[in-house]
Amino acid sequence: MDLSKTRNIGIMAHIDAGKTTTTERILFYTGKIHRIGEIDDGEATMDWMAQEQERGITIQSAATTTWWRDHQINVIDTPGHVDFTAEVERSLRVLDGAVAVLCAVGGVQPQTETVWRQADQYRVPRVCFVNKMDRVGADFFGAMTDVKEKFGAACVPLQIPIGQGADFEGVIDLVEMRELRWDAETEGEKIEVSPIAESRLEEARRWREAMLDAVSSKSDEITELILGGSEVPSDLVRCEVRRATIARELVPFLCGASRRNQGIQPLIDAVVDYLPAPHEVPPAQGFHAKKEEEVSVPCKADGVPLGLVFKIQYDREAGALCYVRMYSGKIKTGDQVYNVGKKKRERVNRILRMHSNKSEPMDSVEAGDIAVFIGLKLAQTGDTVGSEGMPILLEKMHFPEPVISVAIEPKTLSERDKLKETLEVLAREDPTFTSREDAETGQLIISGMGELHLDVLVTRMIDDFKVEARVGNPQVTYRESVTATAEHAERFSKTIGGKENAAGVTLRVEQLPRGSGNQFRSAVRKSGVPEEILDAIERSVTSSFGSGIQYGYPCVDIGVTLVDLAYDELTASTFAFEAAASMGFDEACRKASPELLEPIMQVDILCPKDFVGEAMSQVTQRGGLISSLESKPSIEVVHAQAPMAKMFGFSTALRSVTQGRASFAMSFSHFEVKKGGLGGN
Repeated sequence: MDLSKTRNIGIMAHIDAGKTTTTERILFYTGKIHRIGEIDDGEATMDWMAQEQERGITIQSAATTTWWRDHQINVIDTPGHVDFTAEVERSLRVLDGAVAVLCAVGGVQPQTETVWRQADQYRVPRVCFVNKMDRVGADFFGAMTDVKEKFGAACVPLQIPIGQGADFEGVIDLVEMRELRWDAETEGEKIEVSPIAESRLEEARRWREAMLDAVSSKSDEITELILGGSEVPSDLVRCEVRRATIARELVPFLCGASRRNQGIQPLIDAVVDYLPAPHEVPPAQGFHAKKEEEVSVPCKADGVPLGLVFKIQYDREAGALCYVRMYSGKIKTGDQVYNVGKKKRERVNRILRMHSNKSEPMDSVEAGDIAVFIGLKLAQTGDTVGSEGMPILLEKMHFPEPVISVAIEPKTLSERDKLKETLEVLAREDPTFTSREDAETGQLIISGMGELHLDVLVTRMIDDFKVEARVGNPQVTYRESVTATAEHAERFSKTIGGKENAAGVTLRVEQLPRGSGNQFRSAVRKSGVPEEILDAIERSVTSSFGSGIQYGYPCVDIGVTLVDLAYDELTASTFAFEAAASMGFDEACRKASPELLEPIMQVDILCPKDFVGEAMSQVTQRGGLISSLESKPSIEVVHAQAPMAKMFGFSTALRSVTQGRASFAMSFSHFEVKKGGLGGN
């Protein structure tokens, strides 16, 4: 496998910007599929789940491999809906480059901001494709300005459109200085190349100058040619744009209309020309479990085998399909691999190259490639697989907290075990989906990122896994925390089997800044106290974080310090110290003015100017606060924050007051003290 001819890319965008439509065209022109499937007909190749076809949205990232100009391109089509942020997050973690699809009318939309920030976090170089240039109100330059203003990105146009909206007929290639048009009769496969028309030459020259100006600021070679009055060769432009894109100094811009099969081939060329090969990005960072130090993992096929499980998908016949991105070395079919985090060995029974939900077998997979392993029974999303000789943990992925829950119960007792198995399978697939049994009621509670997220999961349980279950109404997942500092000394003594078990601990709890998570530290430096006693105390406090203070909701932002402990080797036992720590934690928290926290959501509403007032009043009626209003040529964007508890049924209410013309995106923002406790509003 030639690393320099491999590209691992993702298609990312706001919902409805045309990601899946664009991916379909990429597969069609690269010869991977022979007929273009339309999302509106429920026939898109990458949206293969029954629910994706029914709802017309992407839910799971689908992976496929295709070839273009002798290059292997691994494509991952990610969801755009905010409830499936985790799918985007785990895909970006393993990609080397991304294509950001923007809507020419909407420009930067709320979810575009989320995925752009995630791409920044994982340092992913990207190319922008401004789609829907044939729509009324399309504005290529406006979309580019939007990206520049919102993200501070250095945008460089490699093409400009010939006409916009209904007049859109093709693009001017600024690198080669020519006009490109797509033939409708051959579904855009034939490209008509012509010299730039006299009427457009001046504008094309102006934009080429702007492009060279942007590239020359990053390239001495081009600067010298421009200053010397020489012509800049197109190969050099491509070479320098590639270097600056990989260094994340520039973002190249292209445009087209995927639905009308216009502009896709130059986009695939741009993926090959400007996005990095696996060995051109900084080496992956990992943590060496034995040496306890950070190490970098160069992308080499002859290195130690190391890969990251970035997605798990359940298949009825094959079991768990583990999507693995290889960072180093080579793994062959039948090899034993070591799960570094779980410290367990497993065998890779089969290796597959995926094409959406179809596959072909492979003998081996090596550094820089993406494949599916079958046979790993313990692996979860975010696990590292490699060898015992080099136990390197690639960084864990961080997923947002679930904020909405529903109770689910089997229709018959015999279905209960099947339901629990199904919940385990879904939790392995999706780290933002959790399930627990309510200690008081015995109900099974499932939690997720939003109403759509849970709706999709429940539908999958009933349709795909054939579980007969009833589902309750959505409930908000609250959190608990303390608002003061308190200390408590707890003694525990119990005689079991004629032996006294005694322990004493003094714990101090305090409020930590919002969003910093829970922390435990020990201020005890007593010699003679065995390590397992201190471990038992830490284990007990850490598990107590999950069981709450007053209402049984998980605790957040609490700092616990072990101030002192009473240890007598004759009566001490790990069990006694665990019990003392658990009781001490409860008592200390009760003294520290505990509060209930509720999730506050970021709400972004897109609606026509005529309905802005109605849309805003819908939010304020629900206790929301409007933070800003943004005007775009054809639409207004309202940014607001509102408590999750009041947002159930918001989409129906918003649609009815705006005649169905408004849409909104809602994502978790932060936790805030709930006024009036659980009974209050």
